Amino acid sequence: MNNYRAVIFDLDGTLLDSIEDLSDSMNAVLKDAGYPIHEIQSYKYFVGNGMEKLVFNALPQEYRCEDTIKKLTEKMNQEYDKRWNVKTHPYDGIAELLDALITKNIDMAVLSNKPDKFTKIIVKELLSNWKFHVVYGERKFVPKKPDPTGAIEIAHTLGLKPREIIYLGDTNTDMQTAISAGMYAVGALWGFREKDELVSSGAKAVIQKPLELLNFMH
Repeated sequence: MNNYRAVIFDLDGTLLDSIEDLSDSMNAVLKDAGYPIHEIQSYKYFVGNGMEKLVFNALPQEYRCEDTIKKLTEKMNQEYDKRWNVKTHPYDGIAELLDALITKNIDMAVLSNKPDKFTKIIVKELLSNWKFHVVYGERKFVPKKPDPTGAIEIAHTLGLKPREIIYLGDTNTDMQTAISAGMYAVGALWGFREKDELVSSGAKAVIQKPLELLNFMH
């Protein structure tokens, strides 16, 4: 078994169940602009690739022009700013997993496609009991996941080789990021997507509950 020394976590659908606040925010924007709204289940497939892509996915196909996407992305950021912490909470078992990783001296980091501002605020507010060495959201001059740049940057910051890092996420984007970065891709089945998607996107393992991640540690 490899000697893994760090875990990089995705945020939404992996550490935090944030789908209701995201869907409530986007639906408020759509309703205000006169577009149809969506069920929560749809949002599990709309999210994961940044705010602009969320807006693109939520809009009716015939209205997906650049100006509309830009305008509604700004409104979505404003709307989400008001309610990101109304219903969002860590998944069952996450607190216990993070406690155990700290006990084992495993470094922890977060890499999300959520805007960097929100990613940092949310980790600070909702996961303040644990130390994450690096927390990155979507940043202006860094390509989003599944591009591996952010993940590799975290490895450098931690002073580790990619093969010493487990990457835990809940979408195809996360698995592709992990594989491209040379990390061990683990899929979280409590998140937003199904097992088939994770496995076909390169997951080396999938787990049903957070504490199962400890099975990959010495």
